[in-house]
Amino acid sequence: MIHQLRIYEIFEHNKAAFHDRFRDHAARIMRSYGFDIIATWEGKTGHRTEFVYLLAWPNEQTMHRAWAQFRADEDWSKVKRLTNAQHGDLVGVIEDRVLIPTNYSPSIDHSRLD
Repeated sequence: MIHQLRIYEIFEHNKAAFHDRFRDHAARIMRSYGFDIIATWEGKTGHRTEFVYLLAWPNEQTMHRAWAQFRADEDWSKVKRLTNAQHGDLVGVIEDRVLIPTNYSPSIDHSRLD
């Protein structure tokens, strides 16, 4: 098992539209391709608002395949195009980290992240 940490810069003026899109569309479509969203957060660093989420994957190959399927999804492309046209860009800088457990890492209890 590996985890993927995704950090999106989001904007105060349209962050409600971002959350609506992620909750109502992106997460639904992601789940259809096997994404296991463990938790989501919103935070601030200085003047920047961030949306952070953690995914669980059985391995990197599955992760890469699922992301390719999601990015090619026609429903997602349409939703993204429509929401960007209505609200402007909803995401700025994206950071992506694959987290591979060390051999001394304690087991992760997913219920602690809920």
